[in-house]
Amino acid sequence: MESIFSFQFYTLAFFISLFIYLGLSNSGISSSNDYFSAGRDTKWYIAMFSIVATETSVLTFISVPGIAYRGNWYFLQLSLGYIVGRILVSKFLLPLYFSSNITSIYELIGERYNKNLQQIASVLFLCTRVLADGVRFLATAVIVQVLTGWSLEMSVLLIGFVTLLYSVSGGLKAILLIDSIQFLIYLFGGLIVVIFILFSESFSGFQNLFEQQKFDIFKVVTDNFLYDPLFVINAFIGGILLSFASHGVDYMMVQRVLSCKDLESAQKAMIGSGFFVLLQFSIFLFAGSLIWQYMDGEILLKDREFSTFILEYLPLEMRSIMTIGVLSAAMSTLSSSINSLASSTVIDIFKQKLSLYKSRLISIFWAFILILIAIAFDETDEALVYVGLRIASITYGGLLGIFLIYHINNKINSFQIVLGLISSVVAAIILLNLGIAWTLHILITLTVFIVISYLAHFLHLLIFKR
Repeated sequence: MESIFSFQFYTLAFFISLFIYLGLSNSGISSSNDYFSAGRDTKWYIAMFSIVATETSVLTFISVPGIAYRGNWYFLQLSLGYIVGRILVSKFLLPLYFSSNITSIYELIGERYNKNLQQIASVLFLCTRVLADGVRFLATAVIVQVLTGWSLEMSVLLIGFVTLLYSVSGGLKAILLIDSIQFLIYLFGGLIVVIFILFSESFSGFQNLFEQQKFDIFKVVTDNFLYDPLFVINAFIGGILLSFASHGVDYMMVQRVLSCKDLESAQKAMIGSGFFVLLQFSIFLFAGSLIWQYMDGEILLKDREFSTFILEYLPLEMRSIMTIGVLSAAMSTLSSSINSLASSTVIDIFKQKLSLYKSRLISIFWAFILILIAIAFDETDEALVYVGLRIASITYGGLLGIFLIYHINNKINSFQIVLGLISSVVAAIILLNLGIAWTLHILITLTVFIVISYLAHFLHLLIFKR
């Protein structure tokens, strides 16, 4: 028992020390601009891996295999839409951002309309990011608790402290580099499970999986498409708009590509990340299906399927690597969230460039907020990956609407946009209560935003003419 503990402890200690070292070694930053923009010389593939690491996090580890374990591969329909959404971001939004020479994307709103609207957009981003990452932290605690036996609070505090240390010391440059390493680590973790089962003596081939329709990807039949989020049309369109919004108007994602040296590099990173997400989801869905067969379809607690398999069936060495993968996935999202929350707070809320010292203090503040929310968050009966996406859909429609109107109509004023924003958020809350498929939420709330904003604009013109 002592040797097992020592092996796990030293493995964890080695990788945690590596992350801290990389953060400290990249700490040669002299200003808050470097702290938030990484000197704008990031290689496109580093930015690409960081995007994938940031968006998928530990939810991929526990929820995606669990979805395949309990069902099939319908979730993959979303990632097909993700690719199209990122192409739209690269074509319509990234050129706008790079031509404006901004740090926070919400600065564009302040320049076109006013600073108050810039602050409102930033607050929407801050609220969405904090709540969504609270779910991610909860997912982290779930699997780390199973694998290590630590308490939920201990798991969150350890991950939070280590991530805070290298994030605050090295800024975005260190975060991007470590994100890339962490992405490769937890992707390797998924491959370990797949290879272990495929080469195990108990593996009996794929026939049973095909017979049980475990590899089905497209859901072409539904009883009611309004309430079926994974119906093929809903999932594909929802994936397009979710990716268009999350990677086009969510500052945490856009911040990664804004650190690239030019537009072409940013576009390569953005579009390439869509294909890597497709690959990643395929690997973890495949792992979930194989685990279902390996464990003879044993009924387990929701979102515990993957971690249960790791704990009960993998050799010690593989378990240790998987634990590192989980921690890597968690840290990649948390570090990105801390830096983007601090950056948006400094630029959009305070509306001034603060010193490096004060910028780091704000990062520490947001780190503690995220830790507290993670500890306070409670689980639901729904897969955690879906909970995170549902939270994001509340504000994404309105935020995406602002930038689309910015792109196509400069006559709509800030008051009309605020009316559209309020209406879209109210519509999102109503949709949640009605149980409408969450993959339709962004489409509906975006439509509400545009209709209300334009209606207010036309009413204003009519009154003004009189």
